[in-house]
Amino acid sequence: MTRAAAIALAGMAALAVAMGIGRFAFTPVLPMMQHDRGLTLAQGGWLASANYLGYFVGALLAMRSRMRAALAITLWLFAISIATGAAAIFTRFEVLFALRLVAGLASALVLVHVSSWALDALSQAGRPELRGIVFAGVGVGIVCAGLACIVLAGASASSDTAWITLGAIALAVSLAIAPLIRGGEGQAHSPGPASRREPLARHWRLIYAHAAFGFGYIIPATFLPVMAKKILGDTALFGWAWPIFGAASALSTWLCVRLAGHLRVRDAWAGSLVVMAVGVGSPVVVPGIVGILIAAVCVGASFMVATMLAMQEARSECGDAARPLMGAMTTAFALGQIAGPLVVSGATDAAFAHVLLIASVPLLVAAYLLWRRT
Repeated sequence: MTRAAAIALAGMAALAVAMGIGRFAFTPVLPMMQHDRGLTLAQGGWLASANYLGYFVGALLAMRSRMRAALAITLWLFAISIATGAAAIFTRFEVLFALRLVAGLASALVLVHVSSWALDALSQAGRPELRGIVFAGVGVGIVCAGLACIVLAGASASSDTAWITLGAIALAVSLAIAPLIRGGEGQAHSPGPASRREPLARHWRLIYAHAAFGFGYIIPATFLPVMAKKILGDTALFGWAWPIFGAASALSTWLCVRLAGHLRVRDAWAGSLVVMAVGVGSPVVVPGIVGILIAAVCVGASFMVATMLAMQEARSECGDAARPLMGAMTTAFALGQIAGPLVVSGATDAAFAHVLLIASVPLLVAAYLLWRRT
């Protein structure tokens, strides 16, 4: 295996743990916790919010992080592993809230450090096309976590077993890739001539676009599963929605690198936001399960493409000094992600369609601003 391939696979595995488990594993485990722990929907919402809040705090910390990338990635992956497994041991709601907050915080720090480390290392290795493999890790992690929960639920396993299993997987993967991350760090720390530190306000378009992304994606990601469950009725069939979402996310990053190679990064990024806007608004235009499926495919396919291209554009703007900008963009994303459910929480069922249409507007504005930039 070449060094560049090892870096790409290590980055993919790191994001699979950080995002697939640290951020999104709660989605397939929640029904199990409702069944055997009696967790209410309101409590589930608070635990999800704890993760969002942690992600926001982690993004703020990433803006000013001076820790070596390899050390930061390894440290925060272990934190995710421990916080995930510990959810099986502690039953007090306050402790679970703290554990989900830590997992969210660590996932943001891993995302920013992996994005900076992997993009720099692959660029210097002359293999930038492998970035699609790195960012496919989020989808791979979602698929693995979702399938694991389907198998465990089918075996009538408890949510405690699910948390221990996911924590053990996270720890095993973190230990396996730690040497690869340390070995690839040397390629990512040689300042290049393109490096330049500039005021973050100069990049307001990029920051706004990522905030719009966070606001737009979280509304269907949070509430479309509820709509789908009402229509489908079959909970076993509904359980497959999450792995399918992850598979679309993983495949889309790989395809994007190959199909959008001749486009400006900003143009491709803008295109992904338009696809997401179509997905967000599709349940209004196409009622029923068809509209929901369109939303799942469009949002799933554009979710990590938008993240990958955003991080790539940040590096293009700032070179190997891009980590503060990546942190600022991730912070904006986290704020948008927090604001989305707050907007929806005050809407009635009848007004929910209007909320979906409203959520698509910031995405289209962001796409316009990215295209307009020369």
